[in-house]
Amino acid sequence: MTRMDLPAQIPIFPLPGALLLPNGRLPLHIFEARYRAMARDALTGDRLIGMIQPRDEGDADEGEPPIYETGCVGRIEDERSTDDGRFYFTLVGLCRFRVAEELPMRDGYRRVVADYSRFADDLLSDDVAAPARGRMDRDALIATLRRYLETRGLAADWDEVAKTPDSALIAVLAQTCPFEANEKQALLEGGSLAERCAMMTAVMEMALAGGDGNSQLSARH
Repeated sequence: MTRMDLPAQIPIFPLPGALLLPNGRLPLHIFEARYRAMARDALTGDRLIGMIQPRDEGDADEGEPPIYETGCVGRIEDERSTDDGRFYFTLVGLCRFRVAEELPMRDGYRRVVADYSRFADDLLSDDVAAPARGRMDRDALIATLRRYLETRGLAADWDEVAKTPDSALIAVLAQTCPFEANEKQALLEGGSLAERCAMMTAVMEMALAGGDGNSQLSARH
Protein backbone atom coordinates (compact mmCIF):
# COMPACT_ATOMS: atom_id res chain seq x y z
CA MET A 1 0.00 0.00 0.00
CA THR A 2 1.10 3.57 -0.73
CA ARG A 3 -0.35 6.81 0.56
CA MET A 4 -2.05 7.20 -2.83
CA ASP A 5 -4.20 4.20 -1.87
CA LEU A 6 -5.47 5.91 1.27
CA PRO A 7 -8.73 7.88 1.00
CA ALA A 8 -8.66 11.66 1.24
CA GLN A 9 -11.76 11.72 3.45
CA ILE A 10 -11.89 9.61 6.59
CA PRO A 11 -14.06 9.38 9.71
CA ILE A 12 -12.29 10.25 12.93
CA PHE A 13 -12.74 8.91 16.44
CA PRO A 14 -11.55 11.53 18.97
CA LEU A 15 -10.68 9.58 22.12
CA PRO A 16 -8.71 11.07 25.03
CA GLY A 17 -5.54 9.17 25.88
CA ALA A 18 -5.97 6.66 23.05
CA LEU A 19 -2.96 6.35 20.80
CA LEU A 20 -2.61 4.50 17.52
CA LEU A 21 0.75 4.36 15.74
CA PRO A 22 1.73 2.68 12.47
CA ASN A 23 1.92 -1.10 13.05
CA GLY A 24 0.16 -0.68 16.38
CA ARG A 25 -3.01 -2.53 17.36
CA LEU A 26 -5.75 -0.73 19.29
CA PRO A 27 -8.73 -2.74 20.63
CA LEU A 28 -11.95 -0.72 20.65
CA HIS A 29 -15.43 -1.17 22.07
CA ILE A 30 -17.91 0.96 20.13
CA PHE A 31 -21.16 1.61 21.99
CA GLU A 32 -22.16 5.26 21.44
CA ALA A 33 -24.82 5.65 18.73
CA ARG A 34 -22.86 8.00 16.49
CA TYR A 35 -19.77 5.82 16.60
CA ARG A 36 -21.83 2.72 15.92
CA ALA A 37 -22.95 4.54 12.75
CA MET A 38 -19.30 5.32 11.98
CA ALA A 39 -18.34 1.67 12.44
CA ARG A 40 -21.17 0.46 10.20
CA ASP A 41 -20.18 2.89 7.45
CA ALA A 42 -16.50 1.94 7.73
CA LEU A 43 -17.26 -1.79 7.63
CA THR A 44 -19.33 -1.40 4.47
CA GLY A 45 -16.66 0.82 2.91
CA ASP A 46 -12.88 0.84 3.12
CA ARG A 47 -12.74 -0.31 6.79
CA LEU A 48 -10.61 2.71 7.77
CA ILE A 49 -11.00 5.00 10.80
CA GLY A 50 -8.72 7.80 11.95
CA MET A 51 -7.82 7.87 15.64
CA ILE A 52 -7.06 11.32 17.01
CA GLN A 53 -6.81 12.86 20.46
CA PRO A 54 -9.00 15.78 21.52
CA ARG A 55 -7.19 18.68 23.10
CA ASP A 56 -8.18 19.75 26.59
CA GLU A 57 -11.96 19.63 26.45
CA GLY A 58 -12.05 22.60 28.80
CA ASP A 59 -10.88 24.73 25.88
CA ALA A 60 -14.16 24.20 24.05
CA ASP A 61 -17.04 26.53 24.78
CA GLU A 62 -19.77 24.40 23.23
CA GLY A 63 -20.09 21.58 20.75
CA GLU A 64 -17.35 19.20 19.76
CA PRO A 65 -13.97 19.57 21.48
CA PRO A 66 -11.04 20.80 19.40
CA ILE A 67 -8.68 18.09 18.20
CA TYR A 68 -4.95 17.86 17.61
CA GLU A 69 -3.78 18.30 14.05
CA THR A 70 -2.18 14.85 13.78
CA GLY A 71 -3.76 11.41 14.05
CA CYS A 72 -3.28 7.92 12.63
CA VAL A 73 -5.56 6.01 10.30
CA GLY A 74 -6.15 2.32 11.01
CA ARG A 75 -7.84 -0.63 9.35
CA ILE A 76 -10.56 -2.59 11.14
CA GLU A 77 -9.70 -6.22 11.88
CA ASP A 78 -11.22 -8.97 14.03
CA GLU A 79 -14.59 -7.27 14.22
CA ARG A 80 -17.65 -8.65 15.94
CA SER A 81 -20.98 -7.12 16.82
CA THR A 82 -23.55 -7.71 19.54
CA ASP A 83 -27.30 -8.04 19.31
CA ASP A 84 -27.75 -4.56 20.77
CA GLY A 85 -25.63 -2.95 18.03
CA ARG A 86 -22.27 -2.55 19.74
CA PHE A 87 -19.02 -3.37 17.97
CA TYR A 88 -15.74 -4.84 19.13
CA PHE A 89 -12.76 -4.68 16.81
CA THR A 90 -9.06 -3.95 16.55
CA LEU A 91 -7.66 -1.02 14.58
CA VAL A 92 -4.31 -1.78 12.97
CA GLY A 93 -2.31 1.40 12.43
CA LEU A 94 -1.37 2.21 8.84
CA CYS A 95 -0.25 5.81 8.44
CA ARG A 96 -0.32 9.08 10.34
CA PHE A 97 -2.08 12.09 8.87
CA ARG A 98 -2.58 15.78 9.44
CA VAL A 99 -6.04 17.28 9.39
CA ALA A 100 -6.26 19.46 6.29
CA GLU A 101 -9.94 20.31 6.76
CA GLU A 102 -12.83 19.19 8.93
CA LEU A 103 -15.93 18.18 6.99
CA PRO A 104 -19.61 18.35 7.97
CA MET A 105 -20.66 15.59 10.32
CA ARG A 106 -22.34 12.45 9.05
CA ASP A 107 -24.85 10.74 11.37
CA GLY A 108 -23.26 12.57 14.30
CA TYR A 109 -19.64 11.51 13.76
CA ARG A 110 -16.81 13.73 12.59
CA ARG A 111 -14.94 13.48 9.28
CA VAL A 112 -11.82 15.16 7.95
CA VAL A 113 -9.77 15.60 4.83
CA ALA A 114 -6.52 13.82 5.67
CA ASP A 115 -3.06 14.83 4.43
CA TYR A 116 -0.63 11.89 4.56
CA SER A 117 2.23 13.55 2.67
CA ARG A 118 4.50 14.11 5.69
CA PHE A 119 4.24 10.49 6.78
CA ALA A 120 4.82 8.45 3.62
CA ASP A 121 7.56 6.43 5.38
CA ASP A 122 4.93 4.98 7.72
CA LEU A 123 3.91 2.63 4.93
CA LEU A 124 7.45 1.29 4.45
CA SER A 125 8.84 -1.73 6.25
CA ASP A 126 11.38 -1.14 9.02
CA ASP A 127 14.20 -2.49 6.83
CA VAL A 128 13.37 -0.08 4.01
CA ALA A 129 12.70 3.01 6.11
CA ALA A 130 15.61 2.74 8.57
CA PRO A 131 18.53 3.20 6.14
CA ALA A 132 16.98 6.39 4.81
CA ARG A 133 15.93 7.90 8.16
CA GLY A 134 18.40 6.33 10.60
CA ARG A 135 18.08 3.25 12.78
CA MET A 136 16.61 3.57 16.23
CA ASP A 137 18.76 2.88 19.29
CA ARG A 138 16.89 -0.21 20.41
CA ASP A 139 19.50 -1.20 23.01
CA ALA A 140 19.20 2.15 24.83
CA LEU A 141 15.39 1.93 24.72
CA ILE A 142 15.34 -1.59 26.20
CA ALA A 143 17.85 -0.71 28.92
CA THR A 144 15.78 2.29 29.97
CA LEU A 145 12.55 0.31 29.73
CA ARG A 146 13.92 -2.32 32.12
CA ARG A 147 14.69 0.32 34.74
CA TYR A 148 11.41 2.13 34.12
CA LEU A 149 9.36 -1.03 34.70
CA GLU A 150 11.41 -2.15 37.69
CA THR A 151 10.83 1.11 39.53
CA ARG A 152 7.08 0.61 39.06
CA GLY A 153 7.06 -3.04 40.08
CA LEU A 154 6.07 -4.10 36.57
CA ALA A 155 7.36 -6.97 34.45
CA ALA A 156 7.64 -7.70 30.75
CA ASP A 157 8.01 -10.80 28.63
CA TRP A 158 11.51 -10.01 27.46
CA ASP A 159 11.62 -12.95 25.03
CA GLU A 160 8.52 -11.52 23.35
CA VAL A 161 10.04 -8.02 23.39
CA ALA A 162 13.15 -9.35 21.65
CA LYS A 163 11.03 -10.83 18.85
CA THR A 164 8.94 -7.70 18.28
CA PRO A 165 9.91 -5.58 15.24
CA ASP A 166 11.04 -2.02 15.93
CA SER A 167 7.95 -0.13 14.75
CA ALA A 168 5.57 -2.55 16.49
CA LEU A 169 7.60 -2.28 19.70
CA ILE A 170 7.41 1.51 19.70
CA ALA A 171 3.66 1.33 19.04
CA VAL A 172 3.02 -1.13 21.87
CA LEU A 173 5.09 0.81 24.39
CA ALA A 174 3.53 4.15 23.43
CA GLN A 175 0.06 2.67 23.96
CA THR A 176 0.73 0.75 27.17
CA CYS A 177 3.20 2.85 29.15
CA PRO A 178 1.53 5.37 31.51
CA PHE A 179 2.54 8.47 29.57
CA GLU A 180 0.59 11.73 29.73
CA ALA A 181 -1.74 12.57 26.83
CA ASN A 182 0.53 15.33 25.52
CA GLU A 183 3.55 13.01 25.72
CA LYS A 184 1.66 10.43 23.66
CA GLN A 185 0.77 13.12 21.15
CA ALA A 186 4.41 14.19 20.88
CA LEU A 187 5.38 10.57 20.22
CA LEU A 188 2.74 10.38 17.52
CA GLU A 189 4.08 13.52 15.87
CA GLY A 190 7.73 12.41 16.00
CA GLY A 191 9.21 12.33 12.52
CA SER A 192 11.07 9.05 12.02
CA LEU A 193 10.99 5.82 13.98
CA ALA A 194 14.45 6.64 15.32
CA GLU A 195 13.19 10.02 16.54
CA ARG A 196 10.17 8.48 18.22
CA CYS A 197 12.42 5.93 19.92
CA ALA A 198 14.71 8.68 21.21
CA MET A 199 11.72 10.67 22.47
CA MET A 200 10.30 7.65 24.28
CA THR A 201 13.64 6.90 25.88
CA ALA A 202 13.87 10.53 27.02
CA VAL A 203 10.37 10.46 28.54
CA MET A 204 11.23 7.36 30.57
CA GLU A 205 14.61 8.80 31.61
CA MET A 206 12.90 11.97 32.86
CA ALA A 207 10.40 9.88 34.81
CA LEU A 208 13.24 7.88 36.36
CA ALA A 209 14.99 11.11 37.33
CA GLY A 210 11.82 12.35 38.99
CA GLY A 211 11.31 15.14 36.49
CA ASP A 212 8.15 16.23 34.78
CA GLY A 213 8.21 15.05 31.19
CA ASN A 214 5.50 17.52 30.33
CA SER A 215 7.93 20.40 30.76
CA GLN A 216 10.38 18.91 28.31
CA LEU A 217 8.24 17.14 25.77
CA SER A 218 5.02 18.48 24.37
CA ALA A 219 2.95 18.12 21.26
CA ARG A 220 2.57 20.88 18.72
CA HIS A 221 -0.85 22.50 18.72
